[in-house]
Amino acid sequence: MKFKCEKNVLQEAISIAQKAVTGKSTMPILQGILITAEKDEITLTGSDIDLSIETKISAEVSETGSIVVDSRLFGDIVRKLPNSYIELNSVDSNSIELICEKSKFNLVHMNAEDFPSLPSVDEDTLLSLNQKLLKSMIKGTMFAIAQDETRPILTGVLFEIKNNNLNLVALDGYRLALKRETINYEGDVSAVIPGKTLSEVVKILDEEHEVNITFTSNHTLFNLGKTKIISRLLEGEFIKYNSIIPEEYNLKVTTRRDELLNCIERASLVAKEGNTNLIKLDIEDEYMVITSNSQLGNVREELNIILQGQPLEIAFNSKYLIDVLKIMDEEEIVMELSSSVSPCVIKSKENSNCIYLVLPVRLLNS
Repeated sequence: MKFKCEKNVLQEAISIAQKAVTGKSTMPILQGILITAEKDEITLTGSDIDLSIETKISAEVSETGSIVVDSRLFGDIVRKLPNSYIELNSVDSNSIELICEKSKFNLVHMNAEDFPSLPSVDEDTLLSLNQKLLKSMIKGTMFAIAQDETRPILTGVLFEIKNNNLNLVALDGYRLALKRETINYEGDVSAVIPGKTLSEVVKILDEEHEVNITFTSNHTLFNLGKTKIISRLLEGEFIKYNSIIPEEYNLKVTTRRDELLNCIERASLVAKEGNTNLIKLDIEDEYMVITSNSQLGNVREELNIILQGQPLEIAFNSKYLIDVLKIMDEEEIVMELSSSVSPCVIKSKENSNCIYLVLPVRLLNS
């Protein structure tokens, strides 16, 4: 194998392929990146079996071939080389030569035949989405996935297409996040994509173009043109989230998102005792009083609101409210509540494309 390409182009391709290399595998071959040289382009592939990323770049290929090089070492070397052209040549059956200006490395490589082949995904049925929209939807839900593995299905985000609506849903038992967009797609889809996959997808999306998404029974493929991301889907039945979201409420609070966020963030400074981050919301006619008491001290914040319904006292883990309010970008939000032990639904005042649900903390006197 022999090729020549720009250092910066190669470096970017390595960083994309590396996103699938976890470094935790017991198979040494999965610590590497597969490099394949054909015609006038090189393909770099990283994989940990569950997630595979393949990206292509242009190069002057004078001899085709495939090798696997250690991902971390190869990436570190290329990053440190001068901003010039890099030449890579196969020296013998197990080593390559890397030349850039006056730098020259000899590296041992692994056999490309030992690298696992990517799952085949038939791209006949495609969902095309604007990358900026997809990025916003993933970011707007991914924070609510479960972090522990006790219920593996909750460590992913549900991609659901029904009646020309795309719903992304994540929940962890304490909160729920739902983002909805109307799309032009006839079929129905229900697939749970691992959070790890989506956190890498978000980093690669460039916001300028469309992304084509394909689903099979076991895998999903994100095709961004030069880059393809193939991921295993999580197995199992996702929770019927519609039954969790209350349709009715007894009181409705309308307020400015940024002001509420600032009040809660200040109150949470005193609430960091243990892991509860407990804050109390005392909702009155024209204002909300936010308080927190701990061994560190106490705090009282007051916020103007518009209330429809009866006053209420309710408590929350402040972290869950902060996560929601930070991810939203609306100026005014609506909180729908029924009682001090019922979930709080947070929505945009203007749009119906996002719904967040946070469970309260039960107070002793309730």
